[in-house]
Amino acid sequence: MPDPAESDPILVNVASHLRRAAQARPFKRAVVCPSGRDRSGRVAYAHLTFQQLDRESDRLAYGLQRAGIGRGVRTILMVRPSIAFFELIFAVFKVGAVSVVVDPGMGVRRMLACFRSIRSQAFVGVPLAHAVRTLFPNYFGTVTTWVTVGRRWFWGGHTLDQLRGPAWKPFELAPTARDETAAILFTTGSTGPARGAVYTHGNFDAQLRQIAAHLDFQPDEVDLSTFPLFALFYPALGVTAVVPDMDPTRPGNANPRRIIEAVLNQGVTNMFASPALLERVGSYGRSRGIVLAPLKRVISAGAPVPARTIELFTQLLPEGAAIHTPYGATEAVPV
Repeated sequence: MPDPAESDPILVNVASHLRRAAQARPFKRAVVCPSGRDRSGRVAYAHLTFQQLDRESDRLAYGLQRAGIGRGVRTILMVRPSIAFFELIFAVFKVGAVSVVVDPGMGVRRMLACFRSIRSQAFVGVPLAHAVRTLFPNYFGTVTTWVTVGRRWFWGGHTLDQLRGPAWKPFELAPTARDETAAILFTTGSTGPARGAVYTHGNFDAQLRQIAAHLDFQPDEVDLSTFPLFALFYPALGVTAVVPDMDPTRPGNANPRRIIEAVLNQGVTNMFASPALLERVGSYGRSRGIVLAPLKRVISAGAPVPARTIELFTQLLPEGAAIHTPYGATEAVPV
């Protein structure tokens, strides 16, 4: 379907970037996710190509509309980093709804306070997330539409499988304006209280163009983002997004072998990691003489990045690779 922004400079929908990537590289992997291990411990991966991701998010977009999740509807997403997460986030963009995403690492109480402050109308989550919201109903008084990703238990609402259309047909992107809100992202608030950073479709559009130009992304780039909120940018840039085998709420406890495994298995060229994870992987890799040969660049943020951590991790990088340390990214990057 035509992108309204192509003919009208006032209109832009961030999902149009995915659509263009699907047209340019339909069979390139868009999202790669670990799907299990065999008896020898070798990891197997599932993936969607850019064409598949675009079409699956189209199918979900129709279902979201039928469920009442449309333009301007604030929609909480509590879904683990997965293929379903990427399908959903782009489906929400396509219908013009507003994704509300909270870093689960901040803890249940702070997370609930964020949800109550935002006064969302829809909630999409895994069964555990729905169990939490049934225990604390007062924090979700404005929500009228519920969607379960996985098995629905005793609560009502829809399931993701029910919303997914039976067959693909192109979905016409919502004609959102540049200053129309696309997402509200909450991080842990390491620089102060947790705040919701408002991203408009115009913010996303400008940010994607600036990141691609500044970091000089090439057609063969592969990203490993250990922070889910940043991972969603890369398929829109035509970059393969690899989901790491780790608990994103506890990056400092991640198994460094599995991070290194993903980089080397998937030919990762771009990686985002918190300083704590960078330190952990760096210490493990240096003690074993590991070189992460595919990496071109590493991005670390979320807290101050000590010089010793940069020096430590640099020893794992090939010649010419760079470490970038943008601080306060959640609040500053949309600017």
